[in-house]
Amino acid sequence: MKIFKRTILLSIILQLSFICIVIAQPKKQLIDIQITPVKTGWTYTFGETASFKVSVFKNGQAFDTEIHYELGLERMPFLKKGDITLKKGTAKIKGIKLKTPGFVRCTITVEYNGEKYYKWGTAGFEPEKIKPTVKMPNDFDEFWTSAKKELSEIPIDAIVTLKPELCTADINVYHVNLQNIKMPLSWRGTSRFFGMLSVPKKPGKYPTILEVPGAGIRSYGRDDRAAKEVIVFKVGIHGIPVDMDENVYKSLATGSLAGYERFNLRSKDDYYYKRVYMGCVRAIDFIYTLPEFDGENLAVTGGSQGGALSIVTAGLDNRVKYLAAFYPALSDLTGYLHGRAGGWPHMYQVYNKKENPNWITTTSYYDVVNFAKKLKVPGWYSWGYNDHICPPTSMFSAYNSITAPKELYPYFETEHWTYPEQWDEGTNWLLEKLKKK
Repeated sequence: MKIFKRTILLSIILQLSFICIVIAQPKKQLIDIQITPVKTGWTYTFGETASFKVSVFKNGQAFDTEIHYELGLERMPFLKKGDITLKKGTAKIKGIKLKTPGFVRCTITVEYNGEKYYKWGTAGFEPEKIKPTVKMPNDFDEFWTSAKKELSEIPIDAIVTLKPELCTADINVYHVNLQNIKMPLSWRGTSRFFGMLSVPKKPGKYPTILEVPGAGIRSYGRDDRAAKEVIVFKVGIHGIPVDMDENVYKSLATGSLAGYERFNLRSKDDYYYKRVYMGCVRAIDFIYTLPEFDGENLAVTGGSQGGALSIVTAGLDNRVKYLAAFYPALSDLTGYLHGRAGGWPHMYQVYNKKENPNWITTTSYYDVVNFAKKLKVPGWYSWGYNDHICPPTSMFSAYNSITAPKELYPYFETEHWTYPEQWDEGTNWLLEKLKKK
């Protein structure tokens, strides 16, 4: 039990450290730990042992020190641990074998001058064979068809406001306010859905990218991709304007919207993400009203929560022609109930079925896996094996459920961030498809 609690505590600490979803590579620390699986490609077959090479550097030079290692499945209690003193700054840690598809993670801890430094490396075992644990509800299609019908009966009521301070010689920028479905338990009528629209100034008809957001509460500004002759509509999901002072979002993130990803899980009709998923469909309704839109070429993209929403939106709305999803959250949430990692927001890592009997039913209607099964359009996907927020087991559960054309570009070392080159690769793929070059 102590081991389990310690693992949960470390998971919480690591998750909090990534609560702001970013796409930039993190800053280096004084003690630089490098850990990789011994095998090229980071991926093993059943029967092989996943061993790891560890190197530690200080000021760019090999550093002999004692390290503590723990080996186990992602976000699960460790199966093996030990201490090693490095020689010439390096060591090899003999790992473990898996008989079922999944991932082994080796976490390294180094103590220096009273500070603790962490790094982990992750090896895959035949991840293309990972199957999801979440079940498909019998009335899944009917539920979402009904929700879309409800939305279609509500006027878009778009309020579009030019933002001169954000415009450039090539791009016009607008704050957009749309009408969305009614919030659960609300007696005040429908909710709203907001975003920031960047449109090329040059007259013409353009393809469009709908960018859906990672977790959190924030403002949005101009998107300079619009200078490449593409419309970009970046949306928020919380029903609040996206052009306010940043202090407003900080207050909401630590106040009334803290933990929004678990709001109203008692009911599939009341869960927070129902309004979010319908808001993404409403954003497409709005795009189709734009005189600058070419009326055909529409893509959706995002990372983390945005990666999830990219798959969900493309699965819900056949007007989407392409998607690019980075490390999708909300994937195979029930993995924890089957002895392995589930997707963000990890509501089943510590779960009391007696207190929350309806959660499993509710989340089955919102799990990315079940939308992935509905995809019919080409998709570009990318993530790293070291992601702790969106464990690769959960993401492969979704990816392996896709029967539509798909391309996976793993950047093995990345955690819950992307290299600039990785982000550019996804954007260039979208632009090539949208412009049919």
